[in-house]
Amino acid sequence: MGQASPLYVFMVASLLFLALAFFAVGQAGATRNGAQSAADAAALAAAKESRDRFLLDDLDLAGWEDLFDGDLMGEDGCTASGHYAARNGAAVAGEGCVMLGDGRWGFRVTVRSTKPVGDTVLPGTEDRHAVATATAVVVPRCTFEPADDKDAPSPGSLDCEGTDLDLDPDDLPDMSDLFKVRLTED
Repeated sequence: MGQASPLYVFMVASLLFLALAFFAVGQAGATRNGAQSAADAAALAAAKESRDRFLLDDLDLAGWEDLFDGDLMGEDGCTASGHYAARNGAAVAGEGCVMLGDGRWGFRVTVRSTKPVGDTVLPGTEDRHAVATATAVVVPRCTFEPADDKDAPSPGSLDCEGTDLDLDPDDLPDMSDLFKVRLTED
């Protein structure tokens, strides 16, 4: 009976250490998930800002075709990314916020968590921060059909997810009605 006591103490100590190690891994995972949420929010904010700042007023027929073919893209929307990253416990870091250069209208944002993983039984975690990257793109909800008559008052019509709409230059739709913003795998 006396020989079992040291084995019992060793087993309990080992199980306790394992539980604390699993807690440390869980804490690191939670920090990583928080950073990914911040990156997602920042990328979506950058793409949404770029979409919403786009001005439809100056588009001619070729401009409308280019817009829906993906040849015409909005302005930089990165100012919003830093705000949304901060609201989610992170800061834009690394390569930061960049407009995609691959023909898509969108942004890739890299963030770093502001809080480290913290003190755990595993050494080296107290100063480790999570880093995450997300990509958001602006995609059309509509297809553009140019007007048959070049002198027509409307440059053409839109088919927006089954709803036909004639473009009225004096009453243009909102960009959020024409384009949606979504995250994408990269």
